[in-house]
Amino acid sequence: MTALAELTVPEELSARVPAEQRGGGRDDVRLLVSRGTRVSHHAFRELPGLVRAGDVLVVNTSATLAAAVSGRLGGTRIVVHFSTRGDDGRWAVELRTPRGGTASGTTLPRPGGPAGASVTLPGGSHLVLEEALDPAGSRLWWARPSCDVPGLLRRHGRPIRYGYTERDQPLGAYRSVFALPAPDGAGSAEMPSASRPFTAGLVAELVSRGVLFAPLTLHTGVASTEAHEPPYPERFEVPQSTARLVNTARAAGGRVIAVGTTAVRALESAAVPGGDGVRAAGGWTDLVVTPGRGVRTVDGLLTGLHEPRASHLLMLEAIAGQEALARGYGEALRRRYLWHEFGDVHLLLPRENAHTLHC
Repeated sequence: MTALAELTVPEELSARVPAEQRGGGRDDVRLLVSRGTRVSHHAFRELPGLVRAGDVLVVNTSATLAAAVSGRLGGTRIVVHFSTRGDDGRWAVELRTPRGGTASGTTLPRPGGPAGASVTLPGGSHLVLEEALDPAGSRLWWARPSCDVPGLLRRHGRPIRYGYTERDQPLGAYRSVFALPAPDGAGSAEMPSASRPFTAGLVAELVSRGVLFAPLTLHTGVASTEAHEPPYPERFEVPQSTARLVNTARAAGGRVIAVGTTAVRALESAAVPGGDGVRAAGGWTDLVVTPGRGVRTVDGLLTGLHEPRASHLLMLEAIAGQEALARGYGEALRRRYLWHEFGDVHLLLPRENAHTLHC
């Protein structure tokens, strides 16, 4: 648990709709910048002036899936959140109770299981719950579907929505400018949201200033808002071209800035064992980045604002340090930044001397 666990984020600081529905564009969010304990406040559109030529922004290209599907368990309405596809064709799923019994909208937690139960899905398909992912069996379960799940999600799915949002949104609202459909239909159950504020125009401006982009993929699973457990194993791929770009940039004095905690998890999973640099790698990662472990592959991180008890904050603390993180979050609360996937963002950079600052 981090030092921020005792903080409280007022409900009114939850971003309830995307920025473009609050009267602006995707990039019309605020940007909190932490350089050590030094904090400054910006508009996200100012990002090109806050990074420098030779820096590498590492982005996650995983496309968000319409991962929530209505179903029935016996005579009871439920919602299935499809989290992660296993190597054996099974899917990790979370069963939820629809709030108010409606077919859309938000959901409430429910106990996992039981083993052997069959969930009826739209179109005459079903899935059978087999075993829990963790000994407690409280949330995610492995289940075997009778259908092609990506096809089911395309026809009957909708984006996972949490209770702090105001209304249902189209799938496009949960995809970033970097999202690429996977040939096998895989993707993320939840949006890699740190990259959401980027627009094509902002990317072009960054490239014109000499900032480089390096893609990788990590398909994020379900992260229930009621539980702040560490992430489960997730699929990732760091291509050779990205590993080479990251290594070359660092050797030349450029900074590697991950866009989102998912990018950090993938890069750290591809770190050269016992050495420096990144190698091409892929498969499953169960890595949890903590202050005790530290980070070896990134110099900075662009990320959203996380709940004070969220496990992601351990990663932020590993990158920036406890004091810098506490100072940044205190300022975010004082200046009334907006939280969650449609909210404002936080750029964590290494401490710099005054004469080298770029703001």
